[in-house]
Amino acid sequence: MAEGVPSDRVAAIRRETAKAPVHVRLVGDRIFNAATLMLALSILALLFGLAIALIISSFPAIRAFGLHFFVSSNWDPVADQYGALPFIYGTFVSSFLALIIAVPLSIGVALCLSEMAPDWLSHRLGFLVDLLAAIPSVVYGLWAVFVMGPWIRDYLEPVLSHTLGFLPFFQGPKVAVGMLSAGVILAVMIIPYISSVCTDVFRVVPHTQREAALALGATKWEMVTTAVIPYGMTGVISAIILGLGRALGETIAVAMVIGNSAQISASLFKPSATLASVIANEFAEATSDMYVAALIELGLVLLVVEIVLNVVARGLILGLQQRRYREAGK
Repeated sequence: MAEGVPSDRVAAIRRETAKAPVHVRLVGDRIFNAATLMLALSILALLFGLAIALIISSFPAIRAFGLHFFVSSNWDPVADQYGALPFIYGTFVSSFLALIIAVPLSIGVALCLSEMAPDWLSHRLGFLVDLLAAIPSVVYGLWAVFVMGPWIRDYLEPVLSHTLGFLPFFQGPKVAVGMLSAGVILAVMIIPYISSVCTDVFRVVPHTQREAALALGATKWEMVTTAVIPYGMTGVISAIILGLGRALGETIAVAMVIGNSAQISASLFKPSATLASVIANEFAEATSDMYVAALIELGLVLLVVEIVLNVVARGLILGLQQRRYREAGK
């Protein structure tokens, strides 16, 4: 008992003193939770606001063409007739071609940096790979126009035509601007994103898994394929989706090398166009309200494609995680 102070009073003071920090902490937690919730809701509000603005601005085209806008190949600003099918086709084909080229290279770079290269070399090479993501897209476009495009026309396309010319994808005149050039430049641009994320994913794989695989007699390659890649598969899928989203929305570099032709062709050698490239090329020339509304509807289509892509990616990741949990529970 404190001198001159009753014991029950001392106990009450101690209880109040112990409660004060907890009360202050709870108030701080509530403020922090409310602030983070508001920030998260602001992102959703921005997304919905953007979608609503695009819908309102493109409503004349939506009302005039309806679903025919997505299946028509007629893009004629003079007659105010618009169809988005060639641009949707060009967007998906160029992005898919970029993934075919970029994903194996990116995973190989990530495995080299995380598993094969020594630490002193891995961090330096990793910095150089990340530096590629900082190069402006217009610089990539200029390089593609003056260096990569002519090289593809003079060296790569003749080889592909000679060896795989029986396929419709590799038939047609040899040109420096076309779908193949667009796919290659997109692959170059998304490699830093995919490889950087995959490298970080592979580096967080527990060393005990690597050691356990090696202790069971696995080779380096078997250790990578059985212990490293399966463990980081969800991260690899996320990296691929990130790169795909970058490829779908790329504008300037693609507009400089794809040829900007509103036609659908199976040949990768022929010019084409994407949703982003046609908006960049023609928005300043749009003179009629219907023309502007059609271009804005193309932007709305691109936004919807990106949202659907992210939803599908999230579903794939959740499916992989649930399957891993089921396998772990057996």
